[in-house]
Amino acid sequence: MRQETRATLIGGTAVLMWGVLALLTTWSGAVPPFQLVAMAFSIAFVLCAATWMFCGVDPRQFLRHPAPVWLLGIGGLFGYHFFYFMALRNAPPVEAGLIAYLWPLLIVVFSALLPGEHLTWRHVVGAMAGLVGTGLLLTDGGVVHFQSNYTLGYVAAGACAVTWSGYSILSRRFADVPTDTVGWFCGAAAVLGTFCHIMFETTVWPDSMGQWLAVVGLGLGPVGAAFFAWDIGVKRGDIKLLGVLSYAAPLISTLLLIAFGQGAASWVVAVACILIVGGALFAARDMVLKKGPV
Repeated sequence: MRQETRATLIGGTAVLMWGVLALLTTWSGAVPPFQLVAMAFSIAFVLCAATWMFCGVDPRQFLRHPAPVWLLGIGGLFGYHFFYFMALRNAPPVEAGLIAYLWPLLIVVFSALLPGEHLTWRHVVGAMAGLVGTGLLLTDGGVVHFQSNYTLGYVAAGACAVTWSGYSILSRRFADVPTDTVGWFCGAAAVLGTFCHIMFETTVWPDSMGQWLAVVGLGLGPVGAAFFAWDIGVKRGDIKLLGVLSYAAPLISTLLLIAFGQGAASWVVAVACILIVGGALFAARDMVLKKGPV
């Protein structure tokens, strides 16, 4: 298997983990968003630190990076969540979600600016199909009306999309930065999440073992291992294809919610499934047909 293909597949596991995000969040109870971010990122950092200790690795070696690396990493991981929650606070969730989920398409488009990358029409068509499918899922096939009194929320949602797509694209510029550094990004995001929680929210702790397990699950997967896998994917994999594949996350979320009785199957879900999966397969054709050394 080619190195690029392997890295792309690893990055794709991040999309699978993000697909579980909505379900685990609903299972976590009434924990406020920023508190949940702080708790999940703290778990991710503690587990990463434990791994360093177990392997006898000096974690200080992952601190020796120039300021732009820290600005990108912390700004990407925490900035995305900050703008997303600000968007939800200041705009209806459907409209905010639609704008925020422009980030996979932006990754595909911005990837053309990277050295050695060439944007193909297959990737653009696949990304557009994914965007339309995601739009159907978020709106349930209805019509969306954008209103001027929610401008602040729309701007925050746009900043959310630009933040994550920018983080993903610019990470390629720092391909020599070890993926373990993401552990420190998680620690910093936990600190900033705690600060925002104190500023904007009232503390609500999980009140059952099931809710605590959901929080731990978030720290292990969608808000933990997913970012390490994504780092490998965007630095060494097919970043355009990863952008297209990212539209599978809301589809997986919807299907899981339906499977666990928290959503209903409909023609909208079926059409969205065809568009997202079809778009991904269409964009992935070139990778599947590629042949090269392991």
